[in-house]
Amino acid sequence: MPRVALCGRPGAGKSTFAGLLAQELALAGADVLTLKVGAPLYELQAVVHAMAGRPLLAGTDQDGQLLNALGSHLRRINPNALTEAFTQRVRQAQETCPEAVLLCDDLRAPDAEVVAGLGFFLVEVTAPDAVRRERKRKRADVSAGDEYHPTEAPVAAARWRRVDNSGDLDGLRERAAELVKEVLS
Repeated sequence: MPRVALCGRPGAGKSTFAGLLAQELALAGADVLTLKVGAPLYELQAVVHAMAGRPLLAGTDQDGQLLNALGSHLRRINPNALTEAFTQRVRQAQETCPEAVLLCDDLRAPDAEVVAGLGFFLVEVTAPDAVRRERKRKRADVSAGDEYHPTEAPVAAARWRRVDNSGDLDGLRERAAELVKEVLS
């Protein structure tokens, strides 16, 4: 079961590239499972917004400031909370879908070594700062996360590949198709 984890600065296009990778993998006949290291944070975010009387309308909504705070506090309580939950989901996926390609689209610096240790190829998605910030602004998140928060730091672990996302969607799709060929070979 091939495994790919995407890392990159906020707005670089990790989720967009993950979607394109999933499409290209499906076209190649592969089953794909997307697993998020930050899944517990997104669940907590939804609970906090619901408790505040402002439920999030879409599962993709992000309150960056809240996610930064939740991640900090979860890691303060248990530095391995997110990676332990992720490891459990990876093992579950191995048992239930042993042939599926596992795709993680939200790898962060504090979790990189554990995720790499689970056999994931680390792929960095990059874009120039001006492009990245503009994309982030257009996402219309509930709030923007802090670009200098420890979880937004560049991943120090060795990357298998680097994908430039400074162009258009068609070019990014081509890079996804190229990466799929490598992953499945």
